[in-house]
Amino acid sequence: MNGLNEAQLAELAAFMQARNKVLRQEIREELLGMDKDRPRELAGAMDQGDAALADALVDIEAATIDRQIREIRAIEAAQKRMADGSYGECIDCREPIGFARLQAYPTAQRCVACQAKHDAQYAHENTPTL
Repeated sequence: MNGLNEAQLAELAAFMQARNKVLRQEIREELLGMDKDRPRELAGAMDQGDAALADALVDIEAATIDRQIREIRAIEAAQKRMADGSYGECIDCREPIGFARLQAYPTAQRCVACQAKHDAQYAHENTPTL
């Protein structure tokens, strides 16, 4: 059992639903605005500095959209856990995740102790190497 009452689950569900809506709108606006924000005159006459700036802007926009998509996926996974009754239960130790943690991070899959262990064990997993 996750240790959450109906009011707490409803609060968290409403927050995630609203956040999901906001993220989808931000992605939509980001994609629609990608071309509008770039000066058309740069397209024909770019020097190396302009091209580098344009590439950096594209990379930043792509990274922003990627982060938003990952957050949407995490929300959808949390909503699925709510539906099957496993939301709020640590995936490692099966103990309840505290309500305060879920308020701060509604898509949390681990309790604080297990997350600390996980972070220590996999700290360098996504660190780029040369």
